Amino acid sequence: MSINELLESIYQQAALQLGRGEVAQYIPALAEVDANQFGITICDIQGNVHSVGDAQTPFSIQSISKVYSLTLAMQNLGNKVWQRVGMEPSGLPFNSLIQLEQEQGLPRNPFINAGALVVADMIESSYATPSLAIKNFVRTLAANPEIQIDSKVAQSEYDHRARNAAAAYLMKSFGNFNNEVEDVLMNYFSTCAIKMSCVDLAKSFSYLANKGQCVFSNKRILPEQQARQINALMATSGLYDEAGKFAFEVGFPGKSGVGGGIIAIVPGVLSICVWSPALNKTGNSYVGIEALKLLSSHIDWSVY
Repeated sequence: MSINELLESIYQQAALQLGRGEVAQYIPALAEVDANQFGITICDIQGNVHSVGDAQTPFSIQSISKVYSLTLAMQNLGNKVWQRVGMEPSGLPFNSLIQLEQEQGLPRNPFINAGALVVADMIESSYATPSLAIKNFVRTLAANPEIQIDSKVAQSEYDHRARNAAAAYLMKSFGNFNNEVEDVLMNYFSTCAIKMSCVDLAKSFSYLANKGQCVFSNKRILPEQQARQINALMATSGLYDEAGKFAFEVGFPGKSGVGGGIIAIVPGVLSICVWSPALNKTGNSYVGIEALKLLSSHIDWSVY
């Protein structure tokens, strides 16, 4: 069976789950998205791209953007990043404040909201216009100069910022936040509101499948060890409260977003993006998870 035939077969099987789950409701701009969309893209480390379904449709990448921000922070600060954010699974909801208070403003990992906000604070200190820096970085990784930030989604998230603001101010009270909270929040939401397709995302994550080197620009994005570190964090903390189950059932490092996208990495082989906007109870794409489970079961690629 060719890769295109395999993708088509997985698409047809997973698409039977369309109609289950619901789109994110707490961000009004995301609540308007058509739930019955579904796309898959695979990009191997030779640069070959295979897609099926709505793989060319741009969508809000949301928390997937946390990987780009962490990558830029690691480029600028190296291991100093880990002085301000941990590398352990949290075991609590991604927007929890309880653990943050108990652990004196040190977030467990960079993929929960508090950790991503600390990383955004690091980015704020490194660039005059942080959201532009990340947008340009992503355009380079994806080899697509047309990628944009959806200002409507960014503003919608900013208008409902109370809980993220609470986390940021709590960290500031413990001395783990250096810039103006409102400035960091706006740049953070702008980064989450970047719109990309499955094709863009799979291509842009090629560096994590290729030992830190971007397949399309041939530029070294990170040293091989740091690329491995990000993959490890994605494996332990990348899918909200479903990271353990995802590792058990799928076996790839991954990062999801409430826009319905999931990126997954098979180190040394390829990157995968699945997208369908309706979410399960843990905030991950219902159909996307099904597609990745099917893909893993068809081809023995689990890193475990």
